[in-house]
Amino acid sequence: MKDYIIHHEWKIIEEGFHPDLNRISESIFSIGNGKMGQRANFEEKYSGDSLRGSYIAGIYYPDKTRVGWWKNGYPEYFAKIINSANWIGINIIVNGEELDLAKANVISFRRELDMKQGILQRSFVAELKNGNRIEVFAERFVSIHDSEIGAIKYSVKALNFSGNLTIVSYIDGDVFNEDSNYDEKFWNERSKHIQGTEGCLEMETLKTGFRVCTGMTFTFYKNGELISFEPENFQKEKYIESKVQIPVENGDTVVIEKLTSTVTSLNHPDDELSVKAHEAIKRALLRGYNGMLEKHRNLWSNKWDSSDIIIEGDKAAQQGIRYCIFQLEQTYSGEDERLNIGPKGFTGEKYGGVTYWDTEAYCLPFYLSSAPVEVSKNLLLYRHKHLMKAINNAEKLGFKNGAALYPMVTINGEECHNEWEITFEEIHRNGAIAYAIYNYVNYTGDKEYLAPFGFEVLLAVSRYWSQRTNWSDAKNKYVILGVTGPNEYENNVNNNFHTNYLAVWTLKFTLEVIDFLKKEFPYLFEELVSKWKFSEIKETTRWKDIIANMYFPYDSNKGIFLQQDGFLDKEIIPASELSESEQPINQNWSWDRILRSAFIKQADTLQSMFWFENEFSEKELKKHFDFYEPITVHESSLSPCIHSVIAAKIGYHQKSYELYLRTSRLDLDDYNNDTEDGLHITSMGGTWMAVVMGFGGLRVKNNALEFNPFLPAKWKSYSFKINFRGRHLEIKIEAEKLTLSNHSNLPVDLKIWGKDLLLETNSTKTIQK
Repeated sequence: MKDYIIHHEWKIIEEGFHPDLNRISESIFSIGNGKMGQRANFEEKYSGDSLRGSYIAGIYYPDKTRVGWWKNGYPEYFAKIINSANWIGINIIVNGEELDLAKANVISFRRELDMKQGILQRSFVAELKNGNRIEVFAERFVSIHDSEIGAIKYSVKALNFSGNLTIVSYIDGDVFNEDSNYDEKFWNERSKHIQGTEGCLEMETLKTGFRVCTGMTFTFYKNGELISFEPENFQKEKYIESKVQIPVENGDTVVIEKLTSTVTSLNHPDDELSVKAHEAIKRALLRGYNGMLEKHRNLWSNKWDSSDIIIEGDKAAQQGIRYCIFQLEQTYSGEDERLNIGPKGFTGEKYGGVTYWDTEAYCLPFYLSSAPVEVSKNLLLYRHKHLMKAINNAEKLGFKNGAALYPMVTINGEECHNEWEITFEEIHRNGAIAYAIYNYVNYTGDKEYLAPFGFEVLLAVSRYWSQRTNWSDAKNKYVILGVTGPNEYENNVNNNFHTNYLAVWTLKFTLEVIDFLKKEFPYLFEELVSKWKFSEIKETTRWKDIIANMYFPYDSNKGIFLQQDGFLDKEIIPASELSESEQPINQNWSWDRILRSAFIKQADTLQSMFWFENEFSEKELKKHFDFYEPITVHESSLSPCIHSVIAAKIGYHQKSYELYLRTSRLDLDDYNNDTEDGLHITSMGGTWMAVVMGFGGLRVKNNALEFNPFLPAKWKSYSFKINFRGRHLEIKIEAEKLTLSNHSNLPVDLKIWGKDLLLETNSTKTIQK
């Protein structure tokens, strides 16, 4: 665990230069706008340890799989959202010596991410080897008003010298990925030009043929006055630059404002990219840096109006939740159903920036409550668009009759993950996608989504569960063999409780949807029966038999469901007995030792009890939490949040708070010693759940909102905002008091601490507990 980020309600602050922590900071201070983003690399040259990364949503490379030996069904590639052209480059040369913070004497240094406005700032004073001292202030943002624009304001002040200041603005497309399986670069140059103050570089990915054109232009100010200049232009393969030499006196300040555009063949015809890049630059120039910044700030203000969570009395907790919301907002905008959410977003190379089940399980609730309904709907449509590929994926593994297995990892609907114990066995992802359909319909009331989109996915997933389940004569029950549950510290187990439970629940839900369609959309249902060759009686008869006779491992002595068959054969040792030197165990133990231990990576059995808490008594929830949480090492970013919500539900308020603090500050404090690889974006949705569903007790039951809130002991109050079926609500919790405001023209039915309440339009009510 690190502790160098200064606690602040609205800002992420690093004070002092920490080269040994630079990769962590590059992740933490990352910025994005839903269409592109980048790590917090320095604009100027830096020869120290760094992971350069600029990423564009939907632009990927199918890096050929590297495995020891092949297995039938293995995907041929691992898709990666790849490092793209470096557009932030601004090199500084002072009297012939190039600025490099790895070599200069850094006298002071401060890096700051303003979450309220979406701006990254950095300032430092450095002394070069020639004795010249400069003071630098750098500010940049990627616009959420115009998602093709990035902007930089870079200021250099001469502190103790006169002479020549040379500034080089460039775009570098000769980039690479550290995680390249075969050390190859993924881009070819298509074209480039540089003339005067404007240039662009067009690149194309190998194999996939995506094209990206990156443009730039710039202006200079000296002591606040716009100056004219004659740039010296230069180009080479995959690279363009403009160099400007400016004479300075001691005390002079020179500012470069660099505006860039990034346009792609995802959104424009191939042969128009350079024109579109030029048009985008012109749009930015028309408003100027300050005008673009104002639009950007205003839109961030709008985002916070609908999604902010305010905590009084705990800076660390406040900073943590706002940081999670900020990263979620700048990772996914919901405007394009072709795009989804990668576990690392735009902040690093690990996991390839592609889609996992994390989206459905951890991110959807945030967007349901904080964004227009279309945003969440697009997340579901992403999976529906890929339904045929999910069916093809199942066919490769031997399934038939339209059964679908959604990929564990994907960018375009094809499976691109190649660890057999996950690719073939972590099949609970199918259930997570089915649950997301239920969650969306339950929250929004949009039952028409089921006709046909939701039903088509549910039918294909149910067919998979029907075929994946087999009868056991020994148990006289249906079983599901050879799986890996959410706890990836167990592989190739039989009858994982969460997997079996999800299979049964999905079949039940699909039967309910069939009844709904037959009643409300009878003609459409008949068309769907014909389209998908659905033999209703035959198929649903088997489903009902599985529902009635599924096996769930259970220990009657302890009164708990077991994570899988034979779980109690393990030596049950609390995680609290692990020494610090052994943690995290995934970085200190052999895989063999991990597999034989009882230590759990993340919620598994408890994942089902989180989703389906109404099907278990509070006594059962407590009993299972008391058994499983103490042996959970929380080495998945997805773990503390789920345990925090359950702890809140069963009245373990202090434990809930402790786990919330861990999930909210997971990256800020580098709990799992892996923030340098990129942020844990999808777990940040879980952090939101820990506050709103955990502390706030939000649930949607019978088309109404329920709240059962409590106030963590350290807090004076907290408040959050949610959208629900056309209503915008604000909820504030203080000691023994709850204040609800309805900022809409529609009344809303609520249940507060078990009591019914009608909150009228544009009204506020305060309730004493």
